[in-house]
Parts: sequence; C-alpha cells; structure tokens
Amino acid sequence: MQEENNCIRPPRRFKRSKVNVIEKAKREVEELAKVVCDNGESLPYGHLKWARAKQEERVPVAKEKLARHNRGEGLSEAVTNTKLLTKEKEIEYAIEQAARTEILLTEDAGFLEVDEGESSTQVTQKQIANSVDILSASKHFQLFLEEFGPYRINYTRNGRYLLLGGRKGHIAAFDWITKKPLCEINVMEELFDVQWLHNELMFAVAQKRWVYIYDNQGVELHCLKTLHNVLRMDFLPYHFLLACSSANSFLSWLDVSLGKMVAQFPIRQGRLNIMAQNPYNACLCLGHAQGTVTMWSPNMKEPLVKMLCHNRPLQALAVNRNGMYMATSAVDRSVRIWDLRQLNGPLQDYRMAGIASNLSFSDRSLLAVGMGNIVEVYRDCCATTADHAYLRHKVNRSIADMQFCPYEDILGVGSGSGFTSMIVPGAGEPNFDALESNPYQTKRQRQEAEVKALLEKIQPELITLDPYAIGEVNVPTLKEKMAAKHALMLGKPPEIDFTPRRNKRKGSVRAAKAKKIVKERVKKDYIEAVKAISSEKKDNDQSNQEKPYSVLDRFLPKKKK
Repeated sequence: MQEENNCIRPPRRFKRSKVNVIEKAKREVEELAKVVCDNGESLPYGHLKWARAKQEERVPVAKEKLARHNRGEGLSEAVTNTKLLTKEKEIEYAIEQAARTEILLTEDAGFLEVDEGESSTQVTQKQIANSVDILSASKHFQLFLEEFGPYRINYTRNGRYLLLGGRKGHIAAFDWITKKPLCEINVMEELFDVQWLHNELMFAVAQKRWVYIYDNQGVELHCLKTLHNVLRMDFLPYHFLLACSSANSFLSWLDVSLGKMVAQFPIRQGRLNIMAQNPYNACLCLGHAQGTVTMWSPNMKEPLVKMLCHNRPLQALAVNRNGMYMATSAVDRSVRIWDLRQLNGPLQDYRMAGIASNLSFSDRSLLAVGMGNIVEVYRDCCATTADHAYLRHKVNRSIADMQFCPYEDILGVGSGSGFTSMIVPGAGEPNFDALESNPYQTKRQRQEAEVKALLEKIQPELITLDPYAIGEVNVPTLKEKMAAKHALMLGKPPEIDFTPRRNKRKGSVRAAKAKKIVKERVKKDYIEAVKAISSEKKDNDQSNQEKPYSVLDRFLPKKKK
C-alpha cells in the first residue's frame, strides 16, 4: 500500500518568489549586453527591451534634425520656477522624439539638380518626363480642349481625382492617375467655378445664375437658388461648409451636411472674384480692387482683419498649407509675401516680368506664378529671397487657373487651350497620413472616413482668427463678474437721486409720488438679483452634497483624498 501511495502522490511543487525571477532575468540581460558590447552580436527578441532599458546612453540625434523641429530659444539660466523648468524639459523631450520618429517616414522629397553653369529653368517638361520612371512620366499629359475653354480645375483632398470646368459649360471628372473617367456633361450655359465637396462622390458648379450640386455620374442633385451669381467657391472640410463669393458682393457659407445656410451677408467691396481659404483657421481671405485683403468669418459681418497689401488693384491671392504665409499680386507686376502670424510685412517683395494673374502654393511651400501663358515656379521664396525661378513652362493660351496636386509633384494648369499636368520635382508632401487623406483608400475606407468626419464636424461658431482662443479663459471679464456678484450680496440698494423733468413739480405731491415709485422699482430689482444669486448658490451646494449611491456611480471619476 505504501508503494501505491508513492506512485499516486503528485510531484512536489516549489514556490518561486517573483523577486528572484526578475533578478535572474536582469542578470541574464546584463550578460547578454556584455556579449553585445564584446562580440557585436544581436540580442534575442525576448531580451531586447531589457537591454534597451539597461543602456543609459541612447544614439545621439543629428543637429540638422533637431533644428527642423526646434520651437525657438528656451528659458534663460536665471529662471528658477519649477513649473517653467519642467515645461521646458517637456518641450525638449518632444523635439527629440519628433526628430527620432523621422525614421518612420520612408519617403523623402527630392529636387531638380543641374550641372554647374546651367539653370533649372532651361529644363523642359519633356526632358523631365524622359528622366523619371514610367509611372511618374505618365503623370505628365495635356488635354487639348480649345472649344470649351478657359478651364477651372480642382483636385480632391487626397489628390486622386480631378474636376475640370470650361467657361462654355463643359464639365469632366476623372481619375487623373489611371485616366478613368467618372462623368462628362455639358450644362449648356456659362459656368465660373467648380469645387469638390467632402469626397469624390459630389461636386458643386457655379453656373450662370445659381449653384448646382452633381454626383460623380453627372446627375443633378440640388439647385441652390440662395447662391446667386457666384464667382468663386471653396470647401471647408472640417466644417462641411461650402463658401461662396458672388458678383453682387455677397459672401455665403452653406452647410452641405444639413443643407442649411449658416451665414450670408453683403460686404460692399465690389466684385468678389479673388478668394482663398486659410487652412490654419478656416477664415476666408478676399482680395479687392483697393489693394486690400480682408479676412472673414461667418460669425461676424465685419472683417476680422483688413490689410493694405498693394497700392494697386489685386490680381491673385494664395495661402500656403500651414497658414503661415500669404502671397498677393497686383497689376503693378509686384508679388509680395506676408506673415499671417504677425500680420505684418511684406517679408519679400518681387517684381515680375508680367502681371501675375494666378498664384498657388504647394505642400512644401513652392510658389507657382502664372503670367499670361507662362508658368514660373519659385523655391524657398517665403522666408528667404529667391534670386531666380526654379522651373518655367509655356502653354498655348492664357492661364485661367492653377493648383498643385496634394501629395504629388504635379502642378495642374487650366488654360484657354485645355489642361496641362506639369511635373514639379519636390512640390508634394511625400509622406501622407492615411487616416487624414488616403490616395489609395477603398470604398469601405471612404465610407468609414465620411462617417468619422461627420461625427467630428466642427461647428461654424468656432471659426476665429486664433483657433486656440476658444480654449482660453477671459480672465478680466470673469473677475469683473465675480466682483459684481460679491458687491451685490454685501451691499445695500443703490440710492436714487431723482429729479423731475420739469422744475415746476419740485416740492409738489406728484414729484414725491414719482420719486417713491422709482425707488421701489429699483429696490425690487435689487432684491430679485440677490435672490437669483442666492438660488444659484443653493443649487451648487445641493449638487455638491453627497447623493445616494447608484449602480452607475462606478463609472464616475474617483474623488481625490
């Protein structure tokens, strides 16, 4: 029986302390780290985190990368405030982490380089197309549409689809990379501008009298008769607003998700045919014949900013992608660069060979200037002075519209002879955020992105010149309100120095009665105000009192002891 019990008895288990296991793992990692230092071998996957944590010194970051993400000079050594020093350390850590994450950006932007003694403006589009790969060379093409021009153009936010609109009514939408058409119609009347909406399923067309909405098959969906004689259109993607400027000097914002007119008012500045959107704060910038630029929000009927940019009438206006710089051109052949952060300048003042009738910024702040039938592209022309053009191209007829394609080294030019797709090396942003705008998104991804954008839609009341002002506290106004409440609770009813309108009533019974009525009215208002404040205090006290425990109280944040 004893032998049988010995066979049945389970093996003895020894309890290992958690501390001993961790210490043993640490010793193994230290030994592995020594092996790495001595032999140059790589660590196994399971011990990689331990070895990295053991190493006190990290690989230093190049100074050039840190300079790209630098946020300016820090605090002086004389500062001893602990909170400020902690904040400074956090900023330095953020700069270092941003520089280290550049390794995740697999693509890099390139530029056109020429030999000594040559100029990049001498390089033609044909030579560039012959030098690049087949896929990039296929992006350079021309569409000869002389019968219905001049053409207005517009790319989608992800840069995949192109919309063309001829002055004589011709409309075409297609995938310009694969050359697959979506629709092609003729509205048989004059049109002034075309604009994609939140995705490639719908677009707006400013026709002779009203604005029409079409789907990607060319079927008319809506006729917006409240938008009359529209000349220019722009779409605010985060607010789902279609902004329009008309020949009658009216400015309009239409919410396309609700079909509701958010704001529409006259600005009395003449014909509004120059308009650009500031992507930083979603304000509209308008150019006028007086040489001024005004910035508008749907919440105010007066301009937020009014700048005198030129002494002559404006011809074109453009704002770069991050909203830092604005370029303006006038009939005196001048092109000026302005700093929108400080609203001063000009930072740069250029004199062109002709009148710049079209301006456009790329993702990497290259500036395209259209003069007659000549396109010139300038590089590094905002912060520094550009001595000469980066690229130059000539089209058959005068230019009507220009736009850089997002995330591509492509400049689209609409002219009287049709459309031209130019290759501009280094113009596009090589690394895109697929959650923001994905050029290769599927149908399912597009649907999910549309639902997410609608859920995260920003209300038009938040469009201000400084988008961060909405999160701040108006300290002076708050102090004034608190002081007024305190004085009202502790003070007495104000004394009324009543004087009758006519001196004849002075000392009469009527004057005494009127004075008594006024005093009672003021006293009554005072008592009501004190009661309102005391009721607010009671409500706050009741809300702060302990309530009976509920099942849902476990989801509330715990009170700090």
